[in-house]
Amino acid sequence: MSLGQQLHPHLPFLRRYARALTGSQAHGDTYVRATLEAIVAAPDEFPRDVDPRLGLYRTFHAIWSSSHLEDSPGAVSTGSRETIANARLSRITPLSRQALLLTAMEGFSDEDAAYLVDVGPADIESLVNEALKAIEEQTRAKVLIIEDEPIIAMDIETIVRDLGHDVTAIAVTRDEAVREARAERPGLVLADIQLADDSSGIDAVKDILSEFSVPVIFITAFPERLLTGERPEPTFLITKPFQRSTVKAAISQALFFDEATAPA
Repeated sequence: MSLGQQLHPHLPFLRRYARALTGSQAHGDTYVRATLEAIVAAPDEFPRDVDPRLGLYRTFHAIWSSSHLEDSPGAVSTGSRETIANARLSRITPLSRQALLLTAMEGFSDEDAAYLVDVGPADIESLVNEALKAIEEQTRAKVLIIEDEPIIAMDIETIVRDLGHDVTAIAVTRDEAVREARAERPGLVLADIQLADDSSGIDAVKDILSEFSVPVIFITAFPERLLTGERPEPTFLITKPFQRSTVKAAISQALFFDEATAPA
């Protein structure tokens, strides 16, 4: 099998990685094209002692780190999940961004990622943590909790604050939730369905969304009330009893793709 045939299956994934790394498909494709041209021009210099995919990404990184095109990234617009993600990633230092994308998106091991960016394996974890911390700082938000059970509300509040966010209020009824949302517009709403006065968290969220857009995570013991297939179902739905890690992941994911908090 020729080198070209070995590399061909990996090219779509390299283009995806280059797009996320640089912030635009056109900009990323420029690097991929340069990578392939370098391989064609000097095939004997292609790393033969590693898996072809590793060699391809290693060559790409050599091109990317030496071309100095990072100073002129492609334009990143807001309004879609991908472009919002690109805007956030562009704010992370290049080496940390590489470490995060290689491990979290491309699925490379820490050892392989270290080989690709030419650092020690022990450095990858700290680089990834640095990138995640930068993302968390970008996505700090004010959070409204709609929950009528005090112990659960306190648990959710602790999770929210541990992630570095502020809690604007804990509402226990539909009317209170709407009033609190109007008073200080939150950047995220965490809502139960069954509330203290037999009012509905679903109705509270509908009222809030009729006035402004905000990501919502439902945390409920009655998921069947939302998973009906009769209307658009919520993107984020957590079933009680919940794992704290699940709530944390949902909060981070919801805010990461929220246009309102995307970097300018």
